[in-house]
Amino acid sequence: MWRRFLLVCMVGAIQAHWDSAGAAARRESIEPHAAWVASSPKPTAQTALLASPFAVSRDGTHSRRVALVIGNGEYGNAVDPLRSNAPRDARSIGDALRARGFEVIARTNATAQQMLEAIGEFQRRLSTGDLGLFYFAGHGMQIGGQTLLLPAASDARADSRAPASLLNSGVELKTVLHAMQSARAGRLNLVILDTCLDNPFTPAAVAIAGPEVSANTVIAYATAPGSFAADGSRHGVYTGALLRALRDADTSAQPLDVLFRHVAAEVRAATGGMQQPWLSVAAPAISASETAIESSVTSYDPAITPRSRGIMPKESGEQYEITFWESIKDSNYPADYEAYLKAYPNGRFAPLAHARIDRLRAAASSPAVSATPAAPSAAPAAQSSHAAQSTQPAQGARPATQASAATPASAHPAAAPSPAPPATTAAAPLAEKAVAHPPSAGEMRDCAACPIMVPVPAGSFAMGSNTDDPSEKPVHRVNIGAPFAIGKFPVTVEQWNVCVAANACPKLTPQSNSNKFAPARDLSWDDAQQYVKWLTRTTGKPYRLPSEAEWEFADRAGTTTAYWWGEQMRKGTANCKDCGDPWHKEGPESVGTFAANPLGLYDMNGGVWEWTADCWHNSYQGAPVDGRVWDTPGCEMRVIRGGSWREGGDYMLSATRFKYSAGVRQSQDGFRVVKDLR
Repeated sequence: MWRRFLLVCMVGAIQAHWDSAGAAARRESIEPHAAWVASSPKPTAQTALLASPFAVSRDGTHSRRVALVIGNGEYGNAVDPLRSNAPRDARSIGDALRARGFEVIARTNATAQQMLEAIGEFQRRLSTGDLGLFYFAGHGMQIGGQTLLLPAASDARADSRAPASLLNSGVELKTVLHAMQSARAGRLNLVILDTCLDNPFTPAAVAIAGPEVSANTVIAYATAPGSFAADGSRHGVYTGALLRALRDADTSAQPLDVLFRHVAAEVRAATGGMQQPWLSVAAPAISASETAIESSVTSYDPAITPRSRGIMPKESGEQYEITFWESIKDSNYPADYEAYLKAYPNGRFAPLAHARIDRLRAAASSPAVSATPAAPSAAPAAQSSHAAQSTQPAQGARPATQASAATPASAHPAAAPSPAPPATTAAAPLAEKAVAHPPSAGEMRDCAACPIMVPVPAGSFAMGSNTDDPSEKPVHRVNIGAPFAIGKFPVTVEQWNVCVAANACPKLTPQSNSNKFAPARDLSWDDAQQYVKWLTRTTGKPYRLPSEAEWEFADRAGTTTAYWWGEQMRKGTANCKDCGDPWHKEGPESVGTFAANPLGLYDMNGGVWEWTADCWHNSYQGAPVDGRVWDTPGCEMRVIRGGSWREGGDYMLSATRFKYSAGVRQSQDGFRVVKDLR
């Protein structure tokens, strides 16, 4: 049943809400192609690009053009036409764009993290680009005002990916649009989507509201809202027509409207008029419009496969809903029920979904005294050897253990066993390994199962960098006016499971969290908030996530270099894929495996991305200068810091920042806590 669900046509009309004012779209016929060029008596480079963005200059030079091309076809079903066509489409489009002078960032069968990384690279390159182009072929969905582009999935995981996980793992199209717009204001953005425009959860509903498009943006859809997109023998019908147009020197040199009219005519001819390409335009000196591209050609090519860009199963909308509910009905994650309510706000199971959410949240907020050891000095038998009382030397003391740790120096015997981690269905990818460290001056711990905290004195520092990433600019002076304490390590699997045992936190994904000494991961920002609230209730101390400024201040630890250890990556200083051994592709090493920074903090760089409390902003313009949290009402994207074991050394820099959806779990995301010192 679920394999068929994965074949649903999934991309809807764009609901891109820009921070800056955008032109409201209205439906009308596209003006003659002369209207695509601004009528100013002094044409600019921008209007020239708008007139013919794919033209090759006679002298061989080009304005800077940057493209991100993604083709996802690996959705866990061997008979899915997208399996081969969508990646092939992306490769061919990438080749065609390179021939036209574009710098191309290409990804095929990309995971969510790989898509977000590519978007980040795209944004950085666009900061000096004249034209930005984004192309996507694959599955997606439009739910509750969000347009989600679905990352690829391996066959091994396809059957376990419930509808809720798709909603939570999809990459929002507005993230791409925001990256394009924020990188350089006033430059041309072109988005091309070869995918269908149905809502998979309500297949009968074809009336989709038109999008709002920011100025200087053109969006080309392979098909009209509520319709389908077809595949040919090697390419999507729309992509095939676009490729032929780009290879034709005369056609590709035409203004955008002429080129897309040509493509539309070919698509309509191939599909007998059933597939009608669609445009959404907001360009300089042009009123915003959204319209089908007219063509009188209506012959039909029997070689194409209708509805193959997103196959609609024969089940009714009612059956979709039942399939969705069956996949989450036993879940202990509120986010799964919230995903159902996004798809079916008035569904037959909506009352039950609301009740489940209320029950789970009530359980998470209830006191959990039984999970707190009676005596603060008692150490659990299987407690990580990172306890402050440990006296083992740091150098040469990395014993590998199985469910045991170094014996603490405290005279008290173990009094409170740690709760067993959730049962796992797969063998641990890494051996459990506790790494011993001597206590640092001033270390504190509020309970045996609590994170070890390291005090950070007040001070000031220069936050950000002058790299080519605009999100790290401007460099600005931040004054941390009060001391605080921060976790010596990221929160571990073992520590998280104490919260799980108290019914205050959701269970971890077993396959990703089999090593109890490793950082807890596959956690959303919302999950991290549950943990700090539980920790605050349990200890009576003010725990929270760090502000982004506090995180960077603690990571730099008084240094001003690119990394806290110097200007260049040095082998053996961080847990990342090109940072030296130990490293395993399956997961991060146990916390504390690598050296601490000057404050005595471990794994600030590498291991897992760490959530901060701040809302994502595209630059530091207007950022607080006192280190407080920079928040925004209704914020959906939160800042993550530090890189992970799966990224390279370029992501480990002290100033590097990235973003992720607050409600989405991702296998590389974890966190550490801070505590106010009052």
